[in-house]
Amino acid sequence: MQTPITIRALALVALGTVAACGDTAVEQALMGGGAGAATSIVLDGNVATGAFVGAAANVAYCQKYPTRC
Repeated sequence: MQTPITIRALALVALGTVAACGDTAVEQALMGGGAGAATSIVLDGNVATGAFVGAAANVAYCQKYPTRC
């Protein structure tokens, strides 16, 4: 079943706001991994890849901009 593009876009925005959380690198990886996996499910992608990319991206972002996390 195809998801309309507007629902996909809204899901990505919602998941993006959740991704930048966590006080430690482990929490940041878990939050980012969850957001990446959920995004992959919404976009019919590879869940493991989405989780890995989400975790890495969230940790990298939070380490670079700690005041925004």
